[in-house]
Amino acid sequence: MVELMIAMVLGLLLSGALVTMLAEARQSFREDTDYASMQDEARYAIRELSNDLRMTGYVTSLLMPDNVNLDGGAAMGEDCEDGGGNPWALSLQDPLTGEDTFLMALDNTTGATAVAEFSCLTAAQIVAGTDIVAIKRAAGFPSTALAAGDIAIRSNGTVGSLFVEPITTPVTGTTEDWLYTPTIYFIRNFTNVAGDGIPSLCRMVMQSGSPPDMVTECIAQGIEDLQLEYGVDVNGDGSVNAYVPDPTQAELERTISVRFFLLSRTANLDVSVEDKKTYQISNADDYTPNDNFHRRVFSSTVTIPNKRNRLMLGL
Repeated sequence: MVELMIAMVLGLLLSGALVTMLAEARQSFREDTDYASMQDEARYAIRELSNDLRMTGYVTSLLMPDNVNLDGGAAMGEDCEDGGGNPWALSLQDPLTGEDTFLMALDNTTGATAVAEFSCLTAAQIVAGTDIVAIKRAAGFPSTALAAGDIAIRSNGTVGSLFVEPITTPVTGTTEDWLYTPTIYFIRNFTNVAGDGIPSLCRMVMQSGSPPDMVTECIAQGIEDLQLEYGVDVNGDGSVNAYVPDPTQAELERTISVRFFLLSRTANLDVSVEDKKTYQISNADDYTPNDNFHRRVFSSTVTIPNKRNRLMLGL
């Protein structure tokens, strides 16, 4: 009887140790999976944002934006204009100043300031204190066949026309059609449904239709903050002289590269950790979460060759 009791106690001890080991292994697997997922989301966000930034100001081999006319006017659809009715999406040049508007920046914004600049955004969805960047560009390759409602630039290498298919005033000569793809990147305070508490990097994109419209497309969940710094070429030699987090319009005109930072977190809580680190990113307020998520800051620097080339040519 004594031997049986000893065997039972030893069996219970071994079983307890095995259960503990399995629980720890499961916890470790879950942590590794969450961390890997966080990195995948951030890498995809970096790739998409970098691709759009790199192509900023690409107007199909036309150096001057005023060489592109607007074919269709208001019938082209959502323009995402500011509170004063000034156009953004369908304007390749500011009609008052003559400056190009391919790149626009909002630094450490709020919902109110975001909507005042871009009417297609929703104030309640914007994470306060994050940056917004708006990019205008054409696709990197010509389209072989446009569908009705597509917005595109038709170019002959000298002049072009921004239009909704079908075009009403064709450009003469040998031409190619390039899809027009303006985007606005921002941090939204939810991923799937309002109130789910999972922030995401989202963008407004131009969607074909009758008329076309700007719609929301979220590309990476768990992104809590986006901060950008703009590399300004002061003397037109093709080199960055300074990185500015809150650029003026004049500095944006001379921006040839962008350095950006993403603060990413895991999707699931991990009660075994407490994030008490203080994150100091660009000119954003210091942030100490004091919660149970894993986090990491990702960064990248992107050159904008189209704007750099125009500056070096004195355009």
